[in-house]
Amino acid sequence: MEILKNVILAVHIIGVASLLGGILVQLTAQRSGAARIIPAIVHGAWTMLVTGVILVGMQYPLGREPDNLKITVKLLILVGIIVIVLVNRKRETLARWVLPTLAVLTTANVVIATVWRQYA
Repeated sequence: MEILKNVILAVHIIGVASLLGGILVQLTAQRSGAARIIPAIVHGAWTMLVTGVILVGMQYPLGREPDNLKITVKLLILVGIIVIVLVNRKRETLARWVLPTLAVLTTANVVIATVWRQYA
């Protein structure tokens, strides 16, 4: 079960890389006004959601109690990312705030995942 968890965690990290990588690629295109929501951004966000839910669900069979407040905050940020992505994915040109907001929200999710520790 631990090996499966680690494989899913690796796929989760690949989703983060896809999302953030797609955003960074499009930041250079934003200068010319050609920035778009590319498939890497969409697929990265959905991958993060699906694998994140699986990872939280796997904590119980492994005998661990997840930090529900941390998971809720991360989920709310990810839902915000997905909403922004879905609303803007069909647009030919993006508003200037979209990509920086996605980058900040994604980075915040990574920071929360790595820095937020449950102390008892």
